[in-house]
Amino acid sequence: MSTPMRRVALASCAGTTIEFYDFFIYGTAAALVFPKVFFPALGEAAGTVASFATFAVAFGARPLGAVLFGHFGDRLGRKRTLISTLLLMGIATVLIGCLPSAASIGVAAPILLVALRIAQGLAVGGEWAGATLLAAEYAPARKRGLYGVFPQLGPALAFALSSVTFLIVNLFVGEASPAFVEWGWRVPFLLSALLLAVGLYVRLAIDETPMFRKAVADPAAPRARAPIVGAFRHQWREILLAAGALAMLFAFFYIGTAFLTSYGTAKVGLSRSAVLAIGAASTIVFGAAIALSGVYSDRVGRKRVVLGACVVSVPWSLVMFPLLDTGSAVAFAVVLMVTMAVFGVAYGPAGALLPEMFRTRYRYSGAGIAYNLAGVVGGGTAPILAADLSAAHGGGAVGVMLAGFGLLSVVCTLALPETSAREMEDRQDGVLSAA
Repeated sequence: MSTPMRRVALASCAGTTIEFYDFFIYGTAAALVFPKVFFPALGEAAGTVASFATFAVAFGARPLGAVLFGHFGDRLGRKRTLISTLLLMGIATVLIGCLPSAASIGVAAPILLVALRIAQGLAVGGEWAGATLLAAEYAPARKRGLYGVFPQLGPALAFALSSVTFLIVNLFVGEASPAFVEWGWRVPFLLSALLLAVGLYVRLAIDETPMFRKAVADPAAPRARAPIVGAFRHQWREILLAAGALAMLFAFFYIGTAFLTSYGTAKVGLSRSAVLAIGAASTIVFGAAIALSGVYSDRVGRKRVVLGACVVSVPWSLVMFPLLDTGSAVAFAVVLMVTMAVFGVAYGPAGALLPEMFRTRYRYSGAGIAYNLAGVVGGGTAPILAADLSAAHGGGAVGVMLAGFGLLSVVCTLALPETSAREMEDRQDGVLSAA
């Protein structure tokens, strides 16, 4: 008997929330404390660049995680693979919270930090595709956009949890207290152990997806021995176009959740508490954008919704930093919320779009590698480039960079097929019914 859809929705949302919470607290810590804790000898500017470089390391590991966990997800099943990604992320995050500082163990501290960050990247690389497949392979055909929203809401909830947790710790220890740098930042990392327990409980309570069970049970259905090879051999165009189409999405998101946290305190002059509070409030805006756009994509199609967000991203990129440089807290809040809303509109349909693009026998691998290549292109490069560009040329150069990502995504989205009317199950002859 199949798991009820409400339980599937909860499992897909809870898993991505927990995994992205772990991922985002790293970004917040990288902006606020890691330059002092792990790179004190480099100075403020170079330390910030080095800190964001460790943040970006995970994006390089994400495609490898997509290949690794995609292989097992396509061969062994979605459920077992998702439990593995959750365990890897949770253990790595708790260990980061236990790491000694550079003042205690010297250069070993940043080396260990990078190693654990790679583990986080591997876990997230395997998580997203599995969570969206869990929802899409259970969902009724005409409601894949609706149910695809649930794993997509994970980042919004996770960013809220991350911001609120850091804000509470910051208020508890005091804005100017050295305790935040000494030990306060570790609390959100250690608390992830509780979330890990919740996530494991939820995921253990669901069954394997009926679509995967059917594919395994059908003796006429081909099984890919190397799913990633099959995905690149037969659907390489879809992988590359999807990666380009989502590049803007990643650039906007990680500029909003990581770089602007640093920019708001260092350049705009806002307090750490104000930046964290605005970040928490912004999650309401982009969470609503994710939900509405995902549901709307069932009516008008995935491509049209994603394309609209990509087009809007280009002019918005060029006005973001002139607004920020006014030094107003209101302007900072508007910039962050609009930026995250643009991200949310593009992100909502992606939970159905990518699973619909790939065949069952290598869907986990194909969707995962496309998504995580986009993460490398947009999310991995944008925060590092932004730190360098801002230091050398000011915020306006960061806006031009973001506009470039927007244009790339416009071009790639225009070349994407519309997938909302596709059947997702392979025919017995192994040919996708609507590919």
